[in-house]
Amino acid sequence: MTDANRLYEVWVYLQAEPLFWLTLTVGAYLVADALYRASNMFPLLNPVAISVTLVSGCLIMFDVEYERYFNGAKFIHFLLGPATVALAIPIYLNWQIVMAERRAIITTVMLGAVFAILITFGLAHLLGLDQATIRSLLPRSVTAPIAMGISEVIGGIPSLTAIITIVTGVTGAAIGTFVLDLMRIRDLAARGFAFGLTSHGIGTARAMSRDRTAGVFAAVAMGLSGIVTALIVPLLFRLLSGGF
Repeated sequence: MTDANRLYEVWVYLQAEPLFWLTLTVGAYLVADALYRASNMFPLLNPVAISVTLVSGCLIMFDVEYERYFNGAKFIHFLLGPATVALAIPIYLNWQIVMAERRAIITTVMLGAVFAILITFGLAHLLGLDQATIRSLLPRSVTAPIAMGISEVIGGIPSLTAIITIVTGVTGAAIGTFVLDLMRIRDLAARGFAFGLTSHGIGTARAMSRDRTAGVFAAVAMGLSGIVTALIVPLLFRLLSGGF
C-alpha cells in the first residue's frame, strides 16, 4: 500500500469521527486568534472570519457535507445560548454605570433596531427577493440564537438567517473601528454600544477584548436589541407585507 493510500484511509477514518470536526473548529479558531493577536488586533483579521474561512475551505476541499460537519461540531452551537446568557454577569457588576445612561440606551436601541429592520426589508424588496428569504434576513442584526428563533417564528429559514447573521457580525466587527474613527467617536461606552448594536455577539466579543467598559455597553446593546427585535419584527413584517 502506498503512502498516499494510507493517508487517504486515515482521512476517511478521521472525518467519520465527530470529535474530529470539533477539534478542527477549535483548532481553526486558535490559529485565527493567534494571527489576530500577532497583527496587534487588526480589525480585518477578525478571528471569527478567519476561522470560518479555514473551516469552510477544508469542507470544500475535501467535499464534506455540512450536516456531517455540524454533527461533530454542534456542541459549540449549543454553547451559543449559555455564552449569550453569561454576558449578564458584567452587566450586573456594572449596573449603576448602565442605569446612568438608560435614556440614551433605550432611545438608541429602539431607533437602531427599527432602522435595521426597515432598511433590510426595503433593500430586499428592491432586489426582488422572495418572501422566505426576506423573512430570513429581517432578524440579521441580533445575535444568532435569537435571530434563528425569530426567523423560525415568522416563517424564515433559520439556517440562512444564521449565515447572514454571522456575515453581518463579522463585517461590522471588521469595519466598525474604521467607521467610528472616521466619525471621531472616542468614548469607549459609545464605541462598545455601537459594536453590540450592529455586530451583536461578534462585535461584543471584540469590544470585550479591547476594554471592559466598552464590553459592558456592547453586551447591553446586544441583549436589548435582541429583545426589541423579537417583539417588533413580527409586527413590522405584518404591517409592511400585509400579513404572513
